[in-house]
Amino acid sequence: MEISSYTDVYVFIEQRDGEIQGVSLELLGKARQLANTLNQNVVAFLAGYQVSSKSESLIHCGADKVVVADAPELEHYTTEPYAQAVAQMIAAYKPSVLLIGATTTGRDLGPRLSARCQTGLTADCTKLEVGDDGHLLMTRPAFGGNLMATIVCKEHRPQMATVRPGVMRKCESDPNRKGVVEAFKPNFDQTKFGARLISNVKEDKGKTDIAQARILISGGRGVGDATGFEKLKELAEVLKAEVSASRALVDAGVTDHNHQVGQTGKTVRPDLYLACGISGAIQHLAGMEESDFIVAINKDKGAPIFQVADVGIVGDVNRIIPLLTERLKR
Repeated sequence: MEISSYTDVYVFIEQRDGEIQGVSLELLGKARQLANTLNQNVVAFLAGYQVSSKSESLIHCGADKVVVADAPELEHYTTEPYAQAVAQMIAAYKPSVLLIGATTTGRDLGPRLSARCQTGLTADCTKLEVGDDGHLLMTRPAFGGNLMATIVCKEHRPQMATVRPGVMRKCESDPNRKGVVEAFKPNFDQTKFGARLISNVKEDKGKTDIAQARILISGGRGVGDATGFEKLKELAEVLKAEVSASRALVDAGVTDHNHQVGQTGKTVRPDLYLACGISGAIQHLAGMEESDFIVAINKDKGAPIFQVADVGIVGDVNRIIPLLTERLKR
């Protein structure tokens, strides 16, 4: 493989029903940083049906070029058509770096692309940067989150990484940015389409995505049980916040997985993160340490959560939270 022939930082743009997903815009922001360091361009690969109108918004968010594969076969995500389309794009454009969101779509697509392109894939990255030799340094939790491993793909291209939603920051949209839009026509082998979509049924759970919340009140083992968790909800009502939890409360059945923050939950970066009765294991810190302001309440003054907190309160969370709620109500 002639590595020097592979250039530019590419982002797979995930869209659902024609709406660009937030993780793709976050990855465009990170791609812009990486490309500036490498003195290369950012290219967005947009696949779907009747989605060409979204190209300008991607340029405004950091892309220098948008490659659009617009075909009826790509209207809804199914594995084989998308794998064929993106693999053909990789062969045609030879990206040095390809970033994909670690969503249900990205986790399905990424491994198939790495196998077809005979390159590596680093999943669930929490940090991406350029090394002194120009290779991409991809950092992710390893050994159950007990340490962070930095992985380098020196001999194969593209260098592929998936990143969970909420880990990277979006660029500010600049309507004055100019870029190039190119059409790409995939050559589908429909004999390999082993599955087809019969219907698309959406379930409205009526829940707010904690990854979008500006204020999060999160409970851990120290909260105790559902009664303690209800106290967090009362505080959340006063602050117009959302509630979340560490894995301990999810495993105990106090709340569901949609509200879990951490390595096996969601990555969040709210303006204010209130950690209540959370010790701060590395698996949890990986999901919230980028929050703008962190307040920690824990009766163990040696808890790791205090190392990342801006304000620490040592005490019983089940006594402090009701007092805080009453004071804020006034």
